[in-house]
Amino acid sequence: MSDLPEYIPPKVWQWNTENGGKFANINKPTAGATHEKELPVGKHPLQLYSLATPNGVKVTIMLEELLELGKTGAEYDAYLINIGDGDQFGSDFVSINPNSKIPALLDHSTTPPTRIFESGAILMYLAEKHDAFLPKDPSARAECFSWLFWQMGSAPYLGGGFGHFYAYAPFKIEYCIDRFAMEVKRQMDVLDQNLANREYLCGDEYNIADIATYAWYGAVALHNIYDAAEFLDVKSYTNVVRWAKQIEERPAVQRGRRVNRSWGPEETRVVERHSASDFD
Repeated sequence: MSDLPEYIPPKVWQWNTENGGKFANINKPTAGATHEKELPVGKHPLQLYSLATPNGVKVTIMLEELLELGKTGAEYDAYLINIGDGDQFGSDFVSINPNSKIPALLDHSTTPPTRIFESGAILMYLAEKHDAFLPKDPSARAECFSWLFWQMGSAPYLGGGFGHFYAYAPFKIEYCIDRFAMEVKRQMDVLDQNLANREYLCGDEYNIADIATYAWYGAVALHNIYDAAEFLDVKSYTNVVRWAKQIEERPAVQRGRRVNRSWGPEETRVVERHSASDFD
């Protein structure tokens, strides 16, 4: 399996600051703010602090979908949080999300303002607040929540598991890559089998479960996330590919993918978003 010597865990774990791969500079075993930093506040009630990673894209797609429906209360300002620079450990950001992960949303339409963190919680909050993309029938609603929480529970194996060991770890470990590749392929098969007889995850209606799951697994199916498309044979999951392409044709999805994006071709970036004109 490997030429590496056997690892024997110490009696008490100690943090090795040099062993963390690509993101070692922002990984640490403690929580809380590392520095004082005030966040900007725009003119709209909804203030989003985020980055166009899959978790961030979930929320910007949702907001753009709500605006597409004419829900003017979903107008928002989106500010960039550069996680590579450690912006997520600034004092104002940590006051919104004590977990120091993007995205974080502050709703100033309430008194006091309502903070929402964790992407799935933000989707649920916005869906309930604006009465959209969430089924009303109890059984359909349960199905939606089941798929939403499936995504929230599954994606760490894709990103922090497979993605880390395949693309970001300081060296390749065969066991880790094989273990997480197997799990990601199992997840893709779960989706593919479900979508064999459904247009969307829960049936005929597009909802927050699709938005959340597309952000991660659409990236696997269509955008060669972690440069692993061939390795994972993603084209074999034909139902997932069909579903992801269908979602990506939506104008709101195309806009949402651009918000808080600071890399790639210039026409794909909207580093900050304050109005619809920012997409022009």
